[in-house]
Amino acid sequence: MRLTILGGGGFRVPLVYGALLGDRAEGRVTRVVLHDLDEGRLSAVARVLAEQAAGDPDAPEVTVTTDLDEALRGADFVFSAIRVGGLEGRAADERVALAQGVLGQETVGAGGIAYGLRTVPVAVDIARRVARLAPDAWVINFTNPAGLVTEAMSRHLGDRVIGICDSPVGLGRRIARVLGAHPGEAWIDYVGLNHLGWVRGLRVAGRDELPRLLADPDLLGSFEEGRLFGPQWLRSLGAVPNEYLHYYYFNRETVRAYQRAEKTRGAFLRDQQAGFYEEMRRPDAAALTAWDRTRAEREATYMAENRDAAGAGEREDDDLSGGYEKVALALMRAIARDERTTLILNVRNRGTLGVLDAEAVIEVPCLVDANGAHPVTVDPLPGHATGLVCAVKAVEREVLSAAESGSRTTAVKAFALHPLVDSVNVAHALLDGFTAVHPGLAYLT
Repeated sequence: MRLTILGGGGFRVPLVYGALLGDRAEGRVTRVVLHDLDEGRLSAVARVLAEQAAGDPDAPEVTVTTDLDEALRGADFVFSAIRVGGLEGRAADERVALAQGVLGQETVGAGGIAYGLRTVPVAVDIARRVARLAPDAWVINFTNPAGLVTEAMSRHLGDRVIGICDSPVGLGRRIARVLGAHPGEAWIDYVGLNHLGWVRGLRVAGRDELPRLLADPDLLGSFEEGRLFGPQWLRSLGAVPNEYLHYYYFNRETVRAYQRAEKTRGAFLRDQQAGFYEEMRRPDAAALTAWDRTRAEREATYMAENRDAAGAGEREDDDLSGGYEKVALALMRAIARDERTTLILNVRNRGTLGVLDAEAVIEVPCLVDANGAHPVTVDPLPGHATGLVCAVKAVEREVLSAAESGSRTTAVKAFALHPLVDSVNVAHALLDGFTAVHPGLAYLT
C-alpha cells in the first residue's frame, strides 16, 4: 500500500513514519512518498526516517519528490499536512493580530481566518488533482484549520476526505486516565467543530463516569484541562471543553499573555525548527537525535501562554507523546482492512447535528470501516455550545466564499463575524495587515 505525505518535509512527519514502522499486519503501508516544495527540508526529514528504519529490513520504502502530480499518482492514501506560508507566515499572523489586540492563533480567531484564506485555494487545488490522478485514494487531512480545510476539500472529494486532530484523543485519554479507565474501553461523547468541541460524557461498561469527575475538585485539578479552565467553570458547563476553547472562555487573559510573551508560539517554532533544519545541513549530524531533542522541547512548550494565564503549570509527561499519527494509522487500517473501529474525526454532518446543514464538517465520534467514516448519532448541543458552533461555522463559510470568489468584502465579513473580533473597523485593519505581509492573499480584490 502506498502512502503519500504532502508537507513531507514537515517536522512531525517522523511521528507518522514511526507509527508505520510498528505496523506488521498484512496490507500495511510498504511505500511512503514524501512531497514538499523545499528540497532541503525533504532531505532533512528523509535522513531522520532513514535512521528510524535502520536495521529494519521490512521498513516502508521512502522516496521524495517536489512534483505534486508524481506524488499523487498511484497513492492509496494521501496524508495532507501542508503549511502555506511556512512558520514565518504563522508568526506574521500572530504579530498582525496582536497589534490589533486580538488573537492570532493559527486555528482560532483572526489568525485562523488569515491562515484559512491563504490555505483553502491550495487545498482545493490538491483536492482537484487527487480527484483526477488518484480517484480511489482516501485523503486524511491534518492541514490547519483542519475542519475548514476538510470542508473545502470535501466539495471536490466528497466523503473520501476525512479530517483528523489529536486534541480530542488527548483529552479523552486524560479524562479516562484520571477516572481509572482504559481509554480503549471508554466511549467518549465528544461533539463540536475542530478545536471547538466538548466532552459531555465518558462511558465505561455503559455507565457515564463524567459526573463523578465533575463532582470531585481534586480529580478536576489533577489533569491539564481541569487546571486550565478551573473546576468551577467545568462544573458550570457540565462538560470538559477542548483545550482550544480556553481562547474563547479566557480571551482577554490569553491575549495579554501572548502580548507579554518574549516570542509568540509561531515565532518560537520558526526559530526552533530553523535550528534543526540548519543542523541537518551538516552531513555528520545525528538526525534522529537532533529531531528527538527538538520535538521534546516543542511538546513541552505547547500552549504555554494559556497555561501561564491560567496558572496551570507544566505539561505532564504522558501528554508529550503526540497522538495524531496514531489516529491516522488507525484510520488507514480501518479503511484498508475493514478493521472496524470508532474514532473522533472531522466529517460531513449528514444530519448528525440538527443546527447545521448536511455538508458542514463537524468533529464527532465516527464508526470507520472499508466504506469510510460514518458519524454516530449524538444528542443535540446545549444552548451555550450551539451559539458558538453556529457562529464559527458561519465564519468558516464566509472564508470558503471569499477563497472561491476572491472577494475582499467577503473576507472582511469573515473577520468581523468572528466572536473573537469585536469590531468591523478592526476586521478591515486585520485584512489590511494580513494582505501587506502575505503575498498569497493578493487574490483578494
